[in-house]
Amino acid sequence: MYEIWLALNILWEMALTVWPLILGAIVLWLVLMVMAWRSPGSRWRAGLPVALLAALIVGVAAFVALPGQSRSSFADMGYWVDWLNLLAMAAGFGGIAAAFVWPLAAMARKTGLRREAA
Repeated sequence: MYEIWLALNILWEMALTVWPLILGAIVLWLVLMVMAWRSPGSRWRAGLPVALLAALIVGVAAFVALPGQSRSSFADMGYWVDWLNLLAMAAGFGGIAAAFVWPLAAMARKTGLRREAA
């Protein structure tokens, strides 16, 4: 349990160093959500598969890339907490990707934006 608490404290301290970026990302996401919500014809359900696909791609890429970002490797991860942290970080990146792609995909999938067959 101590390792999990330590990881959460480290995450909090890291977030404090980049809080303006985090705040900017939250504001941007809220703007996207309001735009999609107010946009007539937004198809949220049709945009969800696109967002989930983006989450999967970004999550897998993050899972593979994150150990190298800390000058580590999969061979260095010998403890279950290391793997849990890596999975959580990759899932977090995937979730953020889905959160940003979903409103964009919902707006792009409007019924009026489909191309008519010529």
